[in-house]
Amino acid sequence: MATPKEILEIGGREVSISNPQKVYFPDAGYTKLDLVHYYLAVADGALTGVRGRPMALKRFVDGITKEPFFQKRAPDNTPDWIRTAELTFPSGRTADEIVVDDAAALAWIVNLGCIDLNPHPVRADDLDHPDELRVDLDPVPGVEWPQIREVALACREALEAVGLVGWPKTSGSRGIHINVRIARDWTYPEVRRAALALARDVERRVPHAATSKWWKEERHGVFLDYNQNAKDRTVASAYSVRPLPDARVSTPLTWDEVPSVEAEAFTIATVPARFADIGDPGAGIDDAVGKLDALLELSRKHEAEGEGDAPWPPNYAKQAGEPPRVQPSRKRRPDSEYEQGRGESGGPPPEVAAARAAAVAAGDPNAGLPTEWEGSRPTPTGRRKTSIPVIEISRAASKAEALEGLERWKARHPKAADALEPADVLVDGMRGRSSLWYRVRVNLTHVAEDERPAQEALDPDYDPWAGFEWPDRAGQLERAPRKKKPAS
Repeated sequence: MATPKEILEIGGREVSISNPQKVYFPDAGYTKLDLVHYYLAVADGALTGVRGRPMALKRFVDGITKEPFFQKRAPDNTPDWIRTAELTFPSGRTADEIVVDDAAALAWIVNLGCIDLNPHPVRADDLDHPDELRVDLDPVPGVEWPQIREVALACREALEAVGLVGWPKTSGSRGIHINVRIARDWTYPEVRRAALALARDVERRVPHAATSKWWKEERHGVFLDYNQNAKDRTVASAYSVRPLPDARVSTPLTWDEVPSVEAEAFTIATVPARFADIGDPGAGIDDAVGKLDALLELSRKHEAEGEGDAPWPPNYAKQAGEPPRVQPSRKRRPDSEYEQGRGESGGPPPEVAAARAAAVAAGDPNAGLPTEWEGSRPTPTGRRKTSIPVIEISRAASKAEALEGLERWKARHPKAADALEPADVLVDGMRGRSSLWYRVRVNLTHVAEDERPAQEALDPDYDPWAGFEWPDRAGQLERAPRKKKPAS
């Protein structure tokens, strides 16, 4: 039974918390109201990461045990005192996203089920020029914390070498984030290009520990995810609670803390006291605005040495100058024989972008695209032998179901399972229309060739596109347009 709502007065505004005793973290026992009180306790720090930024809503309406859904457009019941900003996405669609300016708005979105905060790297008054470069250190399975910390420190050196200041924080999950405040002089593609140059520089500094390789089957150590700087990508911001059983927090650090930091030390239970005691280690980020000139010059140097663009995320149109968008294990031809990309600035080819912009100008926030779609059905990896022997195991609506399929595969193939290294199991969270679905693949490199299982029928074999009629995978919850509020 739902518990009566609770009304909080925050900064002179009344915020209603519905069903405040609903348990969001079953293992720890934390409720929705506990989550709200946590964010209010660290509001000054959390607002440093989100204030004035449009935000995608990742809603866990039933707590962390159920899959979330993504909502880009502001809900119909958004209060008049909360701003929105109209964003245009790579698909050409537009949406009015929530802009959090104060603690009351922070509490309001938490009441919607937003456990972590996912702002864009732009401010609402200039949506085309990011003011933040984001360094996301994503370890492959089996990598331990000391190696992640080593790569973080190498990132600090690489940033300092180009005159930039990095502000580290735990990701709240398996990695470390480093945010860099930058002048709003560059577009999304330029910021992404700078991030790629940084990733390659760090890889050269600590080649045993870091990688800039996009394809999971080629990675080792800690991946520097340069694509987090592509337009429409968001990451959990400072003081975000992550949907893990212990309610772990993405916590800003001083650089002196990085060599010995342990991510599990920061939770809803510990961070408010830390914040009250030492304040916010990331508080100075807005005063450390840097320039990307040196990183972009490094990018030009890399290009002169033969390193051009790197793969974009799969939900983006193939870009001009992008290498073949094919897994290395499935590549059969030289690069010149693959179809060349024509997309620009992360979006579609110019003529397609123009047509979509015209549809938006005519009043269609869906850019002339149908809102019901099916998409082409992905197919399992073929049975042919390849230089990197990868097979697909399962697809499922939840990660737990996908991993259960992996366990059944291991039971059928115990010798192969015993030979696998942690990094050989590739678990992908795939972006669907309004939620994630999960795919599990296995790299059989460490399995003797005569003992490698062939590709089998997927178990489970979830179809994320069932029930839709058009191949657009923007991952956007569609709804009727709502009246816009001014962005500034």
